[in-house]
Amino acid sequence: MATVLPERRRYDVAPGEFTGAIGDSITVLPLVAAVGALTPASLPHVLAGFAVFQVVWGAVYGVPLSVEPMKALAGLAVAGAVGYGGVVAAGLAAGVVLLAAGRLGLLSRLAAAVGEPVVRGVQFAVACLLVVAAADLATAAPVVAVAGLALAAVVAAVSPRAVGLVVLAAGLLWGLWAAGLPAASVPAATPFPSGGPTLSRAALEGTVAQLAMTVGNAAVATSLLLSDRYGADVSPDRLAESMGAMNLLAVPLGALPMCHGSGGLAGKHAFGARTATANLVAGCLYGGLAVVSGLFEAVPMALLGVLLVAVAASLARTALAATDRPVFVVAVGALAVLTNVGVAFVAGAAWWLRPRAFR
Repeated sequence: MATVLPERRRYDVAPGEFTGAIGDSITVLPLVAAVGALTPASLPHVLAGFAVFQVVWGAVYGVPLSVEPMKALAGLAVAGAVGYGGVVAAGLAAGVVLLAAGRLGLLSRLAAAVGEPVVRGVQFAVACLLVVAAADLATAAPVVAVAGLALAAVVAAVSPRAVGLVVLAAGLLWGLWAAGLPAASVPAATPFPSGGPTLSRAALEGTVAQLAMTVGNAAVATSLLLSDRYGADVSPDRLAESMGAMNLLAVPLGALPMCHGSGGLAGKHAFGARTATANLVAGCLYGGLAVVSGLFEAVPMALLGVLLVAVAASLARTALAATDRPVFVVAVGALAVLTNVGVAFVAGAAWWLRPRAFR
């Protein structure tokens, strides 16, 4: 069970709580914007899902726990490797597996079976696929793409983590200037507003790839980070239960499959978040954007391509920095581009799990 140290304040009003909420959105909004523009997903429902569960998990755990998109599934959807119905099916399947694994205490065993280099290889593979998709978008308006890349380069020289958010902000300002502020609209609570689950081989491959990332990055790594940075004792199995329940509740209502990412948690801490107040602020931010989500529709596609490059660079940087086997990680990514992420994951896992005598 989750246990937070009793002397820790669950809520506080301090500047760091507000800047910490922005630190989390750096890892969320760029990819969410791409999903909303390039897939049938209802962006108001997606943003509303993040708003609700930021507040929920902040209240449950009393720490600024992150709520992020399941990046493998979101990235595969943006790249066109998995259809939206497949993403819905994969999100539900991942929810069932995570809830069951958490209840049965299986996360540690799964983490040991799926080697860390394989997880990083999947991350790098998704990054590669996003770059391929970005190139297609950039060709629509090369001048806009070049301007976006120049902006990204300037921001990267100051803060590499902020590139995606700044490029997105530029696109939103462009949209506001070009189309004005859209009419406010509250998303209706209807089941599967953009379509129901569709079973397919791509959905299965996406589920397996995502679970590999979730076990290592969203459960084990997040548990360690909560202990190191916040003095909170939250087991990987408890986090798996949270993620499983969240997806089984939220995905049928139009939310994107979500997880507790260690990257978002690290971002919150780096930007000053120390209590669940940061989650309340983030929830208000996402809720407000859900009401005026039409603003995202005016972001130029070429600039969206630059945004995908920023997301891909962040994923690739994390994948390569967190492993001592960079050649293996890059090989998994290259294989994903040549085939698909499912084949790359299976090949990488088979190589990793081969008998020691052949290593």
